[in-house]
Amino acid sequence: DHDGLLKIGHNVKTGYFAQNLEELLNEEKTVLETVDDIAAGEIRTKVRNMLGAFLFRGDDADKKVKVLSGGERSRLALVRLLLEPHNLLVLDEPTNHLDMRSRDILKQALMNYDGTLIVVSHDRDFLDGIVSRVYEFRNHSIREHIGGIYDFLRRRKIENLREIERKDITPPEKKEDDDSGNISSGRQKYLERKDYERSLRRLKNKLEKSERKIENIEKEISLIDTLMNSPGHLTEASREFYEKYRELKEKHAEEMDRWTQYTHELEVFLNEDE
Repeated sequence: DHDGLLKIGHNVKTGYFAQNLEELLNEEKTVLETVDDIAAGEIRTKVRNMLGAFLFRGDDADKKVKVLSGGERSRLALVRLLLEPHNLLVLDEPTNHLDMRSRDILKQALMNYDGTLIVVSHDRDFLDGIVSRVYEFRNHSIREHIGGIYDFLRRRKIENLREIERKDITPPEKKEDDDSGNISSGRQKYLERKDYERSLRRLKNKLEKSERKIENIEKEISLIDTLMNSPGHLTEASREFYEKYRELKEKHAEEMDRWTQYTHELEVFLNEDE
């Protein structure tokens, strides 16, 4: 834990993205209303473009928040934050619960952002190209490292950010049975490495499979959205579309939960074994 005093500079307007920000959206408003409420002045002219950049295109802007998936809500919360007149953004693990496509969109938007960013994240690929310095909280002190995230990792001689936490909290492993003669140290390390690689592949495959499912479900939802918004679909047959829509939304929510679980499992695995 670190304690200190925060002094906000003159004319600094701070925006904050918490991991539960999407839960605070008004479910009865449409996508467009949600962002149009906070856009002011010249920013209002950018609303449609920003929504389009975050994959809310055409009739998507007229959807109500209550029918959006978890990933869509996260994207909408980020659009709202980026359109507000802030010149300092504090982002707390902004890529949590975002699929790969949404993460890439957010990264591109932040790279084009004119203000200052403070990002709390363990995602080194996301941070690459965004940050120009890294602040390391360690041993009750704060160290500033000038340069990008990979410059910092090279200087610390580590491969990922969770390795820092592991070094700080994990005691050195005890060597056991060094003189047993049952198996050489080199052979043991080889077997451990092969087992590690198999487990890592298994976890990555589960995550990639889940992401493909999410993408396919979202395509189906988008297709039904288009059909339901077309004239002539308030017929008896349209009930099937609404039922299919509901089922797809449930499948999407379930798969997003699995994706979150697999992501957590992979993070824990890397934290324990790297």
